[in-house]
Amino acid sequence: MAEQLFARRGGVAEVETGAALSPRFDADGCLPAVASDARSGEVLMLAYMNAEALKLTIETGIAHYWSRSRGKIWRKGEESGNQQRVVEMRTDCDQDAIWLSVEVGGHGATCHTGHRSCFYRVIPLGGAVSPALSMTATDDRPLFDPETVYRHSR
Repeated sequence: MAEQLFARRGGVAEVETGAALSPRFDADGCLPAVASDARSGEVLMLAYMNAEALKLTIETGIAHYWSRSRGKIWRKGEESGNQQRVVEMRTDCDQDAIWLSVEVGGHGATCHTGHRSCFYRVIPLGGAVSPALSMTATDDRPLFDPETVYRHSR
């Protein structure tokens, strides 16, 4: 399927410096996609894209991902309204990861827990291997109540 949507992968030099999009999907047909805020650069989430999700994101300019837990494509924000409009999309050197710079609509939150970013807890360094997590100073409480926003939560 991916072969039909994107260019065939060439040699290392072609993949790393050429102009053809030829993503390298893993054994499950996915590649990681990191989304960050287009204005602040804050990392918002890590998800996965299969070939169809990547295609839909490119075509629509709206972030689509592959839900590994639900086994289906989802358009980010389809239930919550927190849609991600892609401002810029990049691939890494060997084309096995995607980076999306996005503007978040709706409540301005990305995480299904209601937080702005999925990375809202801090792991302290230099201590115990199983440390207590703490909230970030900027994301200490959710922007919305997931129980009232998500249909599948009720």
